[in-house]
Amino acid sequence: MVTLLDPKNDYVFKRLFAGDPELTVALINDLRPDLPAVASVEILNPLISASELSGKGIVLDVRARCVDGHQYNIEMQVQRQLDWGSRSLFYLARLLSQQLSAGEEYQAVASAIGIHLLDFDLFTGSMAERGQALWRFEMRDATLPDVTLGSELQLTVMELKKADRLGQLQGPASDWVRFFEHWQEDTIMSGITHEPVKKAMGSIRQLSADEEAQRLAEAREWGRINWNLSIAAAHREGLEQGRIDTLRNALAQLLEQRFGPLPEWANTQLATAKVDQLDTWTKRILSAGSLEELLGRSG
Repeated sequence: MVTLLDPKNDYVFKRLFAGDPELTVALINDLRPDLPAVASVEILNPLISASELSGKGIVLDVRARCVDGHQYNIEMQVQRQLDWGSRSLFYLARLLSQQLSAGEEYQAVASAIGIHLLDFDLFTGSMAERGQALWRFEMRDATLPDVTLGSELQLTVMELKKADRLGQLQGPASDWVRFFEHWQEDTIMSGITHEPVKKAMGSIRQLSADEEAQRLAEAREWGRINWNLSIAAAHREGLEQGRIDTLRNALAQLLEQRFGPLPEWANTQLATAKVDQLDTWTKRILSAGSLEELLGRSG
């Protein structure tokens, strides 16, 4: 039996939606029913390069443009990153700014609309935040939110796990949540009647039967895992270096109190010493008769 690929794997996600503009149209219309219905889109970045599969921090998004010129940035995120908000706003603003050529009027700018699907809880502070899973952000006044600076910059965020847990969404939006969270569960997927989601499920089955797609999806997942491991290692290394620096500075202060201002050779030895050596010197500082005796300098 073929193991179904996860539609939240961003390689699979991009293959699914960049490869089928009709699915992209359906996702936009279903998650933003407040906007005028989109009839068709042009996918602006349909290709996936080999470097993107293993590149550190690269997000395989789908960028699309409708007939009215409005541009959409659609992406899947499966884990929380500290810079997620800043990065999302940066790329969305760039999508807006790149529309104009030199000399064009600002009135020619069409909307840049982000639709970001998150497989983690982003807002978890207040009870109100924990009770909402679908968000829409625009440029609005803080005290009079009905006053806007237009609709040129918009970001829709759906927290998939929270939406699934709360069960508040209805209709097509709910069906998309069930697709992304329960694609492997036949009993749940068989109850979905929304045709675009059924089509997406069929595409997942087709992709899953493709050995090359299986390999590339796995490569993308391993790339993400290795990226996480490198970040964790860097974090541990940073903590260890911080501990060494703290110990080195404390020892230097003790040495100055005991033996007076440190000569250059002593500072050099402190700067190059490993943590075990620093620990040894710290333990022997009271019993050493001189700086040379403690640090081992002869002559």
